[in-house]
Amino acid sequence: MKVVVLGSGAWGTALAMVLCENGHDVTLWSHRAGKAAELAQSRQNPQLKGVTLPASMSFSGDIACVQGADMVVCATASYAVRDTAKAMAPYVTAETVVVSVTKGIERGSHLRMTQVIASETAATACQVVALSGPSHAEEVSRKLPTGCVSASDNAKAAELVQDAFMNSYFRIYTSDDPVGVELGGAIKNVMALSCGVCDGMGFGDNTKALLMTRAITEISRLVLAMGGQEATLAGLAGVGDLIVTCTSGHSRNRQAGILIGQGKSTQEAMDAVGAVVEGYYAAQSVMELAEEFGVEMPISQCAYQVLCHGRDVHDVIDELMTRSKKGE
Repeated sequence: MKVVVLGSGAWGTALAMVLCENGHDVTLWSHRAGKAAELAQSRQNPQLKGVTLPASMSFSGDIACVQGADMVVCATASYAVRDTAKAMAPYVTAETVVVSVTKGIERGSHLRMTQVIASETAATACQVVALSGPSHAEEVSRKLPTGCVSASDNAKAAELVQDAFMNSYFRIYTSDDPVGVELGGAIKNVMALSCGVCDGMGFGDNTKALLMTRAITEISRLVLAMGGQEATLAGLAGVGDLIVTCTSGHSRNRQAGILIGQGKSTQEAMDAVGAVVEGYYAAQSVMELAEEFGVEMPISQCAYQVLCHGRDVHDVIDELMTRSKKGE
């Protein structure tokens, strides 16, 4: 199968490695031609230190490399998905399967990433599938056992993605709930930032367990309100992804949260992390969706106030802990 991976960050590169391992003809595209050339020469991605890229992997800085691909994997940051989809649209056909591996919600439109891609490629009616789960690129690139979910309304498309990616260290399950899978993946980034804040403030395991458990409650409310399935949140794209992002040292969202909890501003924290912090971009959209669908999401509300309006983290913690009494 001819596959093009759009986005040469850590995640796009790690997935391109999986696909090479599985015997596919893989091209990794970068929006900067210079970076594509560097990767081709060095066979190293600085974001995946110590990992050598396969000799079979090709590189390109020209979006036209999508032409003729059986599968296109969109692995850009959420804010770049629409422009990337628009650029690739002339080169895909109804037979092309596009796989979205970006976890986010588009600002303004509140669309999930597969919806953004579908809107820009509507003229071709290509199949769009979401691939998500607890999957740090650093670990996938080193072939550590990992599981993800391939989600689509089209069972055959979800199974095709499953077959393309699955191997002895990268296990893929299928799902017919792209709403739950994508929302779970996007909102957990906001929660991971919040867990990082708690770590930065010096709180303990009790605090993290409290926050993560109530986070699943919040995410489930919105997923159900938007037509997703509650069972999805008990799986890899829900609890699984929440656990790994809230607890791992690889998590950029958690890293940024730690810095905020230690007293840095949101911008200072993101600058220090030096890579895309998707939870920041999702916070406003999550809050707007909660208001639109009439869903109570107090953790998300407080995270939004800290990230987007500079509220003091101590104040919002007090606010959360002293809310009116509830039944679980």
